[in-house]
Amino acid sequence: MQRTFKNLPMKEPAPDMERCLKSIMEGKELNRPPLVEYIVDVTVMKPIVKDLLGRSWVEGGEGFWDNFIQFWYRLGYDHVRLEMGLPFPMPSRMGKDPASGGDRGWAETGKGPIQSWNDFEVYPWPKLEEASFEIYEYVARNLPEGMGLFSCHGGGILEHVTRLFGYETLCVLLHEAPDLVQAVVDRVGELLMGYHASLMQIEAVQAIFQGDDMGFKTSTLISPHHLRQYFFPWHARFADQAHNAGRAYFLHACGNLEEVMEDLITTVKIDAKHSFEDAVVPVIEMKRRYGDRIGILGGVDVDVLTRKSPEEIRSYVRSIVEACMPGGRFALGSGNSIPSYVPVDHFLTMVDEALNGGG
Repeated sequence: MQRTFKNLPMKEPAPDMERCLKSIMEGKELNRPPLVEYIVDVTVMKPIVKDLLGRSWVEGGEGFWDNFIQFWYRLGYDHVRLEMGLPFPMPSRMGKDPASGGDRGWAETGKGPIQSWNDFEVYPWPKLEEASFEIYEYVARNLPEGMGLFSCHGGGILEHVTRLFGYETLCVLLHEAPDLVQAVVDRVGELLMGYHASLMQIEAVQAIFQGDDMGFKTSTLISPHHLRQYFFPWHARFADQAHNAGRAYFLHACGNLEEVMEDLITTVKIDAKHSFEDAVVPVIEMKRRYGDRIGILGGVDVDVLTRKSPEEIRSYVRSIVEACMPGGRFALGSGNSIPSYVPVDHFLTMVDEALNGGG
């Protein structure tokens, strides 16, 4: 870490989850935008914990989770975002992460473990009663006063169904075996509903912040018709479940979703949308189009965050804050997440500038 930062680490953070949610969902204007992040890779988190916060890094156990909490707290977030999930056995290809140099799994795109009704019947579906919520509960017990949890099942319904079939197989079976697709969708949906029901027994969980990537730069991954037929009814149930429990329902979904934004707002009833890319629709334009109806989360393009200079990042962040803060319903963070290849100083520059209020 080569730079010092005006606002980081925060010496006396004053997290306020209630204020954060009122800003995102009700348009309460603040003197700076709330911060939000979907995922921060551990290779970025580790040097911040060690070098900026001055804490000893611990690879596992309670020490790891204590550092995890302090990372969000001392950087000025009102929340900790934490996701885990049920163990769906899936094939993956192991390979090197070019940024961190470590090993990682890459999802198969051709054929997954379910190709037929027989595969569906013999697949080792996870059981809800075997799910553990101990880490969520530990983090919730140890949150600083005023902080909350943004949590969900790790991986959304479309993502899981795609990996269970394989993307190519899913595209074929949507036409050749729609009853099998429906059966897998419903089985995954029921499991996610049950998981979220248990998760919301934890009082600190104030929002279900579900990730479910649905598109790429020019379109949705499958047709809008099939999203509406199979997947949006389940997302609507997830949102209704959260709302009935007094929680918000935020959606992280990558790609060009312009054809289905009205569905997400009026049918699913999301409270906020995350994941924006300048090459698709810049966050400033999304705030202009939809910011009077839903919260707009993140928006700092990951390509900018990765490749531009810290000075250029500051200017870019300032322009987003100035355009998106009026009227509230906005929180600042990356347009997608903080992967291993984002320079640590660049991530901290974004956060530091946001804490300036864009001024």
